[in-house]
Amino acid sequence: MSYFGILNINKPPGCSSRHVVDRIERFVRPAKAGHAGTLDPLATGVLVVCVGQATRLIQYVQQMPKEYHATFLLGRHSETDDLEGEVTEITEAHVPSRLEIDQTLPQFLGPIEQVPPAHSAVKIGGRRSYSLARAGKAVELAPRTVSIYQLAIRRYEYPLLELDIRCGSGTYVRSLGRDLAASLGTSAVMSALERTAIGGFHVRDSLPLDEATQEAIARHMQSALSAVGVLPRISFDELQLIELRHGRPIARNDSQEPVSDSLAPKYAAIDAAGELVGIVREKRPGELWPEVNFIC
Repeated sequence: MSYFGILNINKPPGCSSRHVVDRIERFVRPAKAGHAGTLDPLATGVLVVCVGQATRLIQYVQQMPKEYHATFLLGRHSETDDLEGEVTEITEAHVPSRLEIDQTLPQFLGPIEQVPPAHSAVKIGGRRSYSLARAGKAVELAPRTVSIYQLAIRRYEYPLLELDIRCGSGTYVRSLGRDLAASLGTSAVMSALERTAIGGFHVRDSLPLDEATQEAIARHMQSALSAVGVLPRISFDELQLIELRHGRPIARNDSQEPVSDSLAPKYAAIDAAGELVGIVREKRPGELWPEVNFIC
């Protein structure tokens, strides 16, 4: 069986995202697999695994908005901003009121500047930041712009603060908790994190890793189209499929949609059966160029 599709896996705590991929690859060989959006060992929830040629679509999944249920302990500090590091309780730490938190949350909505944790996979001079931090070297990471779409309190019983978060790609939830606590005049460590969704992939529909078998994987494998739901679709006829197979530019036919106003827009190309056959880009009006080709 040749695997080509997307798996929504529920990652358990205590294992790396790479471990999840290794487990899936044992069942889909000789196909390869790759994950879209790393989860730390502490975290649980949705890990999208692209299988076979669908690994070429990882970038599209990574661009989807993500949803989290995050738990923080206020009045605590660790070098890793979570329980992976040594946690120190702050003596006589400020205890924010619910009103203070409610009034502070709007500061963290929209595009914000965020400094990634020192213990993260960000590269500095070719080395992972966490490697430098573990070696005792000073780590200074530049702030980056991330987007926070929604931020709501699920529960607050000091020191425990639970937040529901919807954010864009590249957001570090640990850093969000750290910066929110600093704005409240205290510190925080992340004690639990569940990714509840990536785009249309929800934890309620996910396959628990410990239930992954060859049969279960075959049942849960989704069409590669699910990875490119944000792209408009365009149906290709047989002549256009031939051009796509050979990597040549493809002329639109009269039955296809008019030219988009966007600059070099991308489309998910599908065949008569509704299956994804490639990603094409409109470089010039009426002319589509293959960017990703799934036709052998």
